[in-house]
Amino acid sequence: MEFELLAQHKALIPIIAKWYFDEWGSIVEEASVERFEQKLLDYLNESAIPCVIVALDGDTVAGVVQLKFHEMSIYTDKEHWIGGVYVDKPYRGKQLASRLVTEAERLAIKLGVKTLYLQTEHPEGGLYRKLGWQPLENVNYRGVDVVVMSKTVV
Repeated sequence: MEFELLAQHKALIPIIAKWYFDEWGSIVEEASVERFEQKLLDYLNESAIPCVIVALDGDTVAGVVQLKFHEMSIYTDKEHWIGGVYVDKPYRGKQLASRLVTEAERLAIKLGVKTLYLQTEHPEGGLYRKLGWQPLENVNYRGVDVVVMSKTVV
């Protein structure tokens, strides 16, 4: 499995946008595959946030993670976030999500980030807890109960 930036693989945008729409379209206002595609165009950075890391199994995209700014509008003081962690069904159960998160943490460190945040629907923190993330708060955001977590990555 190779980890590279979406900026180097723009042809994958339609696949990733469809994943995101299928997974989160029901909670995103005015969601469509096309809107997710448009948003991903903003993430085509190679040395800055926002950016997207893709996991590649040969020519096949297996998973994805985003480094982004201010994922949750209710937290104006929390700047750097991991989001959009998604692993395609054939690759699930193989610790790929953990590897994607670890890759995002490594890139964040290279980009000078000290603290990362994320939100998860898993009440106990799921895989993030196992990776050393700490729960900060339980909130209902966009009608979904989530746990906001953080990790110091320096």
